[in-house]
Amino acid sequence: MLNKIASLLAAKKDGAGGDAGGRDRRITIAACVLLLEMAGADDEFAASEMDRIREILTGDLAVAPDDVGAILAVAGEEREGAMDLWTYTNVINENYSKAEKLKLIEMIWEIAYSDGRLDQYEDHLVHKLANLLHVSHGELISAKLRVKELLNRS
Repeated sequence: MLNKIASLLAAKKDGAGGDAGGRDRRITIAACVLLLEMAGADDEFAASEMDRIREILTGDLAVAPDDVGAILAVAGEEREGAMDLWTYTNVINENYSKAEKLKLIEMIWEIAYSDGRLDQYEDHLVHKLANLLHVSHGELISAKLRVKELLNRS
């Protein structure tokens, strides 16, 4: 596990240089930081939120199950040391298409609703993230409605 964390940190420091795997890990870590930030926005980091983050990592973000713990560790460390979220949203903006950013916003909504309610701080944060990711208010609300519909069917 420590070797995986060290390799992820090295890839992050490498930036855009290095192998494509390092670039992909850097982007995945940036997305994970945003998901963790949403989970902690209401000061109640619920087990359901962490479960959903793990599902998103292995499903939507295609992280190997053996790497999830290391990604979470690095992203958690990044989140704790972050002065702001611009660094992470900038990585996303530089590497994600519009469709990928909209999908990420849906993932963020999923985390917000995974504990069964939307807190005012979570709502504020997702609006802030949408602004930083250059997602319009209409696109943000459409993503929210898609997630709510999906959750209602579950």
